Amino acid sequence: MDENITQHFRPDEGPFIDAVGGWIQQVQDEYRPVLTHFLNPRQVYIATTLAHRADLHIRFDGGHTGAEMQRGLFYPDYYEPEAADFELAALKVDYPLKFARLHHSQVLGTLLGAGIEREVLGDILTDGEGWQVITEQSMADYLVSQVDRIGKVKSRLKPMDLADLVVPMNEWESESATLTSLRLDNIVGTGFHLSRHRSKELIEAGRVRINWAETQKPDYDLDVADIVSVRGFGRIRLNEVAGKTKKDKIRVTLAVLKK
Repeated sequence: MDENITQHFRPDEGPFIDAVGGWIQQVQDEYRPVLTHFLNPRQVYIATTLAHRADLHIRFDGGHTGAEMQRGLFYPDYYEPEAADFELAALKVDYPLKFARLHHSQVLGTLLGAGIEREVLGDILTDGEGWQVITEQSMADYLVSQVDRIGKVKSRLKPMDLADLVVPMNEWESESATLTSLRLDNIVGTGFHLSRHRSKELIEAGRVRINWAETQKPDYDLDVADIVSVRGFGRIRLNEVAGKTKKDKIRVTLAVLKK
């Protein structure tokens, strides 16, 4: 990928930027649509930015309105995407609702324990009782065959219609703030009203993830669409970086989802 493009992103995003460049080149060379695995919000932002730079169309679908994890479809001018192009499938977790409770981490851990990568899974949804999983069509039968319990709870996965997905409980709260920097410990402290020292402790203890990847670097600089998960507290999404104040502080908009 052109150095003029990569300089606008973080060095650790280089491999993904190269992957996007490959998808764009494939569309241009073969003049056909190219479908990605599931992308997190930061990857969606990068893919959208690079597609627009290449004057190429891109559309995303994660199976429901407001989906966090979405598959991207790069396509040429002549093509008109349809829902079926995104090759999505939905699975319902069948378990004894009256006698057991499940948690997001248990469902995700079980699925990853079946030997798959995170990129083939979309959102995991709940309405407070039932649980549903969005995945790629090609992986649905495999997951159904592999899962017979989640944690210690006897469970099965059953195919279901995407139209019957629940409205998720997630309630993100928008919060404006002015920050001295976009360091991870600063964002965590601001989002959950913690001291910088406490935030640093959580990060160095391995309780914080950025876009589902582990990190122990308090000074890691965040960017637009990054999602920070803090075990025991919830999640923060950096929605906007809106310039600086007269005192050289950074204006940001955060979305916070508390546990």
